[in-house]
Amino acid sequence: MLYFSVPLGKLVRRVSRLRGGGSAFPGLVVEKIDPGFMQRTLSTLPLGVAVVSGTNGKTTTTKMVVELLESQGLKVFTNRTGSNFTRGVAAALLGDVDWRGRLDADIAVLELDEAHAVHFVNRVPPRYSLLLNVLRDQLDRFGEIDKTAQLLQHIASKTTGTVVLNREDPRVARIADTLDGPEVRYFGLDDSLLSTFPNDDDLRAGPGSPVPALPEKPHADVVLRRVGTDDADFEYDGATVTTGMKLRGVYNIFNAAAALVLARCIAGTGTAPTDHDGLLKALSEVAPAFGRGESLVVDGLPLDLVLVKNPSGFRLGLKSFSAGGYATMVAINDNYADGRDMSWLWDVEFDSLREGGVDQLTGSRAYDMALRLQYDDVAIGAVNPDITPALAAFIQGAKGKPKRVFCTYTAMLAIRRELSKITTVEVVS
Repeated sequence: MLYFSVPLGKLVRRVSRLRGGGSAFPGLVVEKIDPGFMQRTLSTLPLGVAVVSGTNGKTTTTKMVVELLESQGLKVFTNRTGSNFTRGVAAALLGDVDWRGRLDADIAVLELDEAHAVHFVNRVPPRYSLLLNVLRDQLDRFGEIDKTAQLLQHIASKTTGTVVLNREDPRVARIADTLDGPEVRYFGLDDSLLSTFPNDDDLRAGPGSPVPALPEKPHADVVLRRVGTDDADFEYDGATVTTGMKLRGVYNIFNAAAALVLARCIAGTGTAPTDHDGLLKALSEVAPAFGRGESLVVDGLPLDLVLVKNPSGFRLGLKSFSAGGYATMVAINDNYADGRDMSWLWDVEFDSLREGGVDQLTGSRAYDMALRLQYDDVAIGAVNPDITPALAAFIQGAKGKPKRVFCTYTAMLAIRRELSKITTVEVVS
């Protein structure tokens, strides 16, 4: 064991944060000097490791699972920044271990990027995995959609305990047929909600397309039955329960069903009985993860940040957050973490923005977004690829109105950084 690796990694982490550096850099350093650090540290956890992966919803779902488990008295380690590569996990560990490398936790619940999760599970086989969905996303990184499904299948194959699958996504549900060993559980939807949460094939089916014959659906441990304005109905254990929801965005509510399945699996392995009322209370109090429907206050009015990174996410974001009465900004970057191929913008319908228009476009692909909006007859106020002055102009020009920003990942980070200079922004480290 390299006894100096943790103190050195902690020092690098502190210096990096003081200089405003990336959250994953200290993890890269410790991986280079002590490749066994992550595996050695996580192997000490009594309840092991749970991995959350899929195209959409990883960060918020992971946050939900963590808060549900904490409601049951468990100590949970997680990668809160959403830095979901192996080096991001290592960096998060550096923030939580003591100077001797010991981690005080019962379980780790980790959000992992689909491709990097494969490398992680080869080194640290998870006891639990939750696989959310497979959608066309960052084709320049992942290749075609079936390749992404193969990545998720590998995560499931390395899981030693329980695999939780999305019953309504055929590519995810089919993973169960390839497994020999792990227990399989499902989360699902009421039939009335299937059109609200389309899978990738549904998104690309033309009007009048024949509906394929589907095999009989497996039983789901938790089924989302109804989505209200600020509450939802979930069915499990033969009963339907209603709980309030602080989470914004319909996509988050379906992921809440996924979080409930995983949390119930993990809590059920502990020595104390599961507090089901406590789980629902915790679920009702979960706030959005940073940038995922997060609401900040600027000039006494809300400013919402809505992360968008693929057609499904953008469509559901537009559907969840009505443009009525809000000033709107769209910020599109094409850095590596966003995906370099922005052609997916042409798979999104922007009709809902037509009435109020878009006040400001920004980001490195602002003009691509402007062209796309012109084809949907959406009026545009201004275009400026430089995020800092564009955000300032947006805030100044929309005084007296609530505001909403649809943004890709690196644009969201830049916007939060600028907003932290004028309002309270949660520091995630």
